[in-house]
Amino acid sequence: MRIIPIASGKGGVGKSLLAVNMSIALGQAGFSVVLVDLDLGASNAHTILGIRSVTTGIGHYLQNKDSDINDFIIDTEYSNLRLLPGEAEIPGLANIKFFEKRKILKDLKGIKADFVIIDLGAGTNMNTLDLFLASSEGVIVTTPSLTATLNAYLFLKNIVFRLISTSFGQKSPATAYLEHLQKDGNSLQRLYVPRLLEILKAKDPKGYEKFDKRFKVFCPRLVFNMIDDPKDSFKAQKLRVSCREYLGVDMEHLGVIYKDHLQDVALSSRLPIIVYKPQAVLSQAIFRISEKLVQLSPLSEEDFDYEAIEDSYQIANEEASNDFDLRIAEIKDLLNTGALTEGDLLETIRTQQFEINSLKKENMLIKRKLVKAVNSGYKL
Repeated sequence: MRIIPIASGKGGVGKSLLAVNMSIALGQAGFSVVLVDLDLGASNAHTILGIRSVTTGIGHYLQNKDSDINDFIIDTEYSNLRLLPGEAEIPGLANIKFFEKRKILKDLKGIKADFVIIDLGAGTNMNTLDLFLASSEGVIVTTPSLTATLNAYLFLKNIVFRLISTSFGQKSPATAYLEHLQKDGNSLQRLYVPRLLEILKAKDPKGYEKFDKRFKVFCPRLVFNMIDDPKDSFKAQKLRVSCREYLGVDMEHLGVIYKDHLQDVALSSRLPIIVYKPQAVLSQAIFRISEKLVQLSPLSEEDFDYEAIEDSYQIANEEASNDFDLRIAEIKDLLNTGALTEGDLLETIRTQQFEINSLKKENMLIKRKLVKAVNSGYKL
């Protein structure tokens, strides 16, 4: 059984849509899949699946300390796919207690399935970080926008610090050093992570050995969603370089997904996109990502392949170019058949131009803030 947590640094990047559609694709491939909606406080996986309401789920499971997690998993209309629903309407569910989180982490391993896909909440909530670390096969979803990629970087940075803080004992000199740094937030933010690890290793070699064992097999996987142009794919490489240089973390690229208005149409029809239109470029990208996930095995220190990771970015760039050609071909077909008028096409271009201009303004604002931060001595 493989646990695949799916998370994002910010909301609105398509994390839940990927989790749901990928779960269906894996089920169609013959694997038994359980989709666990742990977007605590904002669960919506059942809605994307077309299930209008759920009576019990993660909330009722947590309320009964002796409950079996398998008793709250329900069947769906899709082959080989079951769901452990979230219950956003239960007050306080977004802020589960430590013992509840420990119960979830323990019981997830007892679920009977080939794949357990976990849809996590967006952001760097401590519960989200710990649930993401339930497996070394976590997937991070982001988009080409500057804010989304920056939040993906910050999510990973928080993950690294969480790995560090949970690897050293409470009475360790390394922990005392970290607590000293935390009192001055600026010092902790400016500290270069590889340098921090050198200091912690000197202070507590045994604790560092525990951390290093976990860290060496930690290779999160990346999905770049909502791209508009093949050039957007190259932004993933920039994110990878930043994470590798400043955090010591490398990421494997699972692939890219183009933005498509059909996704909204599918949602309004209460159908996942790969069911609504399986031949769409967006759907085919999800099938491709799911296939890659099947082919990849859980990482171990011995089979960590940096060349394969490097190749994954080149493959993603090629897929972005090929998918773009397919999108252009689809538009030409629609124009020729009359299903899409020139007016519709012009309106689409105008809308995209407006979005591009908005992103440019947003980028300029963030760049000014970054320049100001760098000039004041801040370092990522």
